Amino acid sequence: MNRRTVTPAQFVNRELGILAFNRRVLAQAADDAVPLLERLRFITIVSSNLDEFFEIRVAGLKESIRLGLHDAGPDARSAAEVFDAVSREAHALVAEQYKLLNEVVLPSLAREGIVFPRREEWTAAQRQWIRDYFFRELLPVLTPIGLDPAHPFPRVLNKSLNFAVELQGKDAFGRSSRAAIVQAPRALPRLIRLPQAQAGAEYGFVFLSSILHAHVGELFTGMNVIGCYQFRVTRNSDLFVDEE
Repeated sequence: MNRRTVTPAQFVNRELGILAFNRRVLAQAADDAVPLLERLRFITIVSSNLDEFFEIRVAGLKESIRLGLHDAGPDARSAAEVFDAVSREAHALVAEQYKLLNEVVLPSLAREGIVFPRREEWTAAQRQWIRDYFFRELLPVLTPIGLDPAHPFPRVLNKSLNFAVELQGKDAFGRSSRAAIVQAPRALPRLIRLPQAQAGAEYGFVFLSSILHAHVGELFTGMNVIGCYQFRVTRNSDLFVDEE
């Protein structure tokens, strides 16, 4: 009886296979035959899938590397080699995703009367409405956290919207702080619809992140904001079972 020889090249790495699947999902968003809003939905599905992928699969790879586990998988790759390959492929996939969103899908939506004006594109009327919205809806629920020896870096919630703010000067109480963190509560919508009169289109939306970035200085009376940097943390959600 002849036995077929199986080589590592015949195995598909699990992590790279997941990324290949998401590339096929993204291909649906690039298909002109797919309805426009469905194309946008496929782009968001890729983002959701990648979040879960990094929470579970990439977290597992990093844990294997940390523990010094060097055993190769069926495809003859070590955890470190898979991690490097995943990093390259994930960066390429996200770059393709954003290029498709910014250069194809969003312009197509704008032609259909659905616009997402960028901060530098806001009209005077839009700026005024957004400013009023910030003071009415956002300012009361935002609590900046100063970073100094008495206030260590706060715990950042998984997949939450945050800003690192670089400051100069003293606040209304005479206190000086060079940095602060602003965390957006999860209850806040990530997209805010503009009234049609201000939108300049049938449907207009602004991102919560853009509103916060434009008005973060209002949280630090008497101080100068010299830098504001949006960030997001994806935490390890892999489950490790101790059999003992």
